Amino acid sequence: MKEMSTTRDYLLKDSSRVSLCERQVGNFAVQFWGVRGLIPTPGSSTDRYGGNTACVEMFVAGKHLIFDGGTGLRSLGKSLLFRDAPLSTHLFFTNSQSNRIQGFPFFAPAFVANNNLHIYGSAASNGASIKQCLGDQMLQPHFPYPLQVMQSELAFCYLTPNRVITLDDVTITTALINHTQKSIGYRITWQNYSVAYITDLSNSVDDVELANVIQLVQGADLLIANSTYTELTPRNHQNDDLPWQAAVDLASKSEVKRLVISHHHPDDNDDFLDGMQTKVKSVFDSAVLAHEGLVLNIDKF
Repeated sequence: MKEMSTTRDYLLKDSSRVSLCERQVGNFAVQFWGVRGLIPTPGSSTDRYGGNTACVEMFVAGKHLIFDGGTGLRSLGKSLLFRDAPLSTHLFFTNSQSNRIQGFPFFAPAFVANNNLHIYGSAASNGASIKQCLGDQMLQPHFPYPLQVMQSELAFCYLTPNRVITLDDVTITTALINHTQKSIGYRITWQNYSVAYITDLSNSVDDVELANVIQLVQGADLLIANSTYTELTPRNHQNDDLPWQAAVDLASKSEVKRLVISHHHPDDNDDFLDGMQTKVKSVFDSAVLAHEGLVLNIDKF
């Protein structure tokens, strides 16, 4: 017991390691645990913004929600291990690419009996369900323990575009926002507050997807979006093109109150992101670049 207490004290020393469940927050709060796209990028050049892949925690009217399960999910899971009560959480995936699911096998609460995980995701581009995608990455030779080793209660919900999930007075609206990756966007609404989680903006969006994005984003208190880039093309920092412009334009046209740009490219180090933040704020003052540990209280904006 002493060893567990010591470990808990160590984790809670750093505020960026504390789950919203442990914080004194309002009725609608958001915390970033992973802000990187494509692949984790640990190292001294990414210390300030963080190198973990996508994971965002939300605490909404007593409901615990998680969006995406990149490597940031491991850190979040560690902070949830010492709760006195069983954990009940809702985990939403935008797609089944590795940077969105690779933290799931290391999510410690999933291995704890009496915990409840409600897992949501749409079919992947090859037709595989979210359960199959999560399970396949835990098979030999990729991982030593199969999905069945997890002792928590896992309940899978297979999403189709435009599905609406209602958790008491919290509503989660979904839409297809990227047909290539079969990516889902989310709008989380409670009372008069809303957050749009749109982290797969693409240059190849069609008219239907653009309409879906605008509908999810319109008038939101907070928009969480990625900077558009071509994934297979190396980042050229000398290029005058503005990779963040699509997110800023969307925020401006949709009249959102605040914009957070996340899902940073692996080649974008802290110094580059500092410069990017300065440029973004010069055209959209209520914008900020996500960093691990960033907490926003939506109902206190």
